[in-house]
Amino acid sequence: MLDATNRGDPDGFLAAFADDAVLVDWGRTFTGKDEIARWDANENIGVQSHVEATSVQVDGSTSVVGVQVSGNGYNGGGSFAFETGGGLIRRLEIRG
Repeated sequence: MLDATNRGDPDGFLAAFADDAVLVDWGRTFTGKDEIARWDANENIGVQSHVEATSVQVDGSTSVVGVQVSGNGYNGGGSFAFETGGGLIRRLEIRG
């Protein structure tokens, strides 16, 4: 997902998510690949985001990745909390 974002690859980005995945961006919820694709087009790859991982903590199926984001949208730090299953992202919560 991070590599696809940095490559500007929306198909690769979406392929990282389960069909019924949930993405929560600072309290706004996007459910399923169609909504996640719209979020990506408007707020991620669509604004040329570049995401650098700065730390990783893993607890079972949840990984929290510290990030530094730059591009033509949000710029700054935060974290991505990933819940995975079957090799796909089931839930992604973007936190400040």
